[in-house]
Amino acid sequence: MKFLKKPFWILYRIWFYVLMAIPILIMFPFLVLSILKESGYPYFFKMARIWAKFILFGMGFYYKVEREQRLQKGKSYMIIANHTSMTDIMLTLAVVKNPFVFVGKKELVKIPLFGFFYKRTCILVDRTSSKSKMDVFARAQSRLNQGLSICIFPEGGVPDDESIVLDEFKDGAFRLAIEHQIPIVPITYADNKKRFSYTFFSGSPGKMRVKIHAEIATQGKTAEDRKALRDECRQLIYQQLLKFQLRKKKKREVELVHKQNVIDE
Repeated sequence: MKFLKKPFWILYRIWFYVLMAIPILIMFPFLVLSILKESGYPYFFKMARIWAKFILFGMGFYYKVEREQRLQKGKSYMIIANHTSMTDIMLTLAVVKNPFVFVGKKELVKIPLFGFFYKRTCILVDRTSSKSKMDVFARAQSRLNQGLSICIFPEGGVPDDESIVLDEFKDGAFRLAIEHQIPIVPITYADNKKRFSYTFFSGSPGKMRVKIHAEIATQGKTAEDRKALRDECRQLIYQQLLKFQLRKKKKREVELVHKQNVIDE
């Protein structure tokens, strides 16, 4: 049975990259115009959201969002989320309306078309270079001064071992949030790993559950509070992931009982 699925998975992966390219090619002139000046970024962000939704729906994904609060228009936030899939980028763009800038690894620049705009709109970091990490703070300050938010996946990458529910968090997002005294908005993604993980022969259309948690204030906090804040945010996302797993298990149990009742009748 798994042998029969492999051709589907190959085509599914190819289709993903086709979907990435189509809206970029269609909107290319407008995208280029929007990145000529940093002041044009909000227009670029609107087109990026269209691009993201086009990919998600084209892949057969649909998302269900639980919100503990709605983000205020014009307010800057530090947005963080667990990271298990390339679709985390698209899903974050789809569910967060406030314009934000990703802080991401420079390796993604190599992706054709996508990399061209990624390099010019995101804050890139080389995790092997201490200078690059310091430059992130300066560029983040510039973006925050424009009224934008920042988005970081604090795990720093996707673990090779997919059995890891949530990897350890790095300090960068929390240092930035405290330094600029902006609130942190944690987001939990429940199904992205199942829908489209980095394992080549995997993935399927279906639901993506999202939980946008209430903001966590950083006002009055100092660098000494960084680790406590980091651990608080990680624990919040970790517990939500466990809740999502429990809900899914209970739903399956209910479905099995219902199926058995139908058979008995």
